[in-house]
Amino acid sequence: MPEAEQPAFDLGPDPSCTFCRVVAGDVPATVVASTEHSVAFLDHRPLFEGHTLVVPRPHVATLRDLPAELVGPYFTDVQRVAAAVEDGLDAHGTFVAANNVVSQSVPHLHFHVVPRRRKDGLRGFFWPRARYAGPEREEEVAEAIRAALKDV
Repeated sequence: MPEAEQPAFDLGPDPSCTFCRVVAGDVPATVVASTEHSVAFLDHRPLFEGHTLVVPRPHVATLRDLPAELVGPYFTDVQRVAAAVEDGLDAHGTFVAANNVVSQSVPHLHFHVVPRRRKDGLRGFFWPRARYAGPEREEEVAEAIRAALKDV
């Protein structure tokens, strides 16, 4: 293939990537949304219940690696999940953020969508994490977000 026609990115899955394995269904996760462009699932160590990760389906390591043609569809999915987290959990708002390389625990682009409430105690970026009380509670929170996605 001539150099000008070579794809800029390998958009296939990376079998060593945890999030690629979640997207493929090979690693268990509590999925709240799945589209052609992304998969959203609950963080297993949430800042608050409902803390959701939104990952692009193809293996893309960082935001700068996201192909231009996927920016709009991916961020539309992030926007929908943020609205559903807020509405489904009666949050006052959301915190939406991504790390790129530094502090990026999994080298696959992912945006954190964290429900926020006034006076929730979060200050700066040193936030304590906790686990869900159990799988039943995790599923209840996921279902609230799934239900809200229908209206977003």
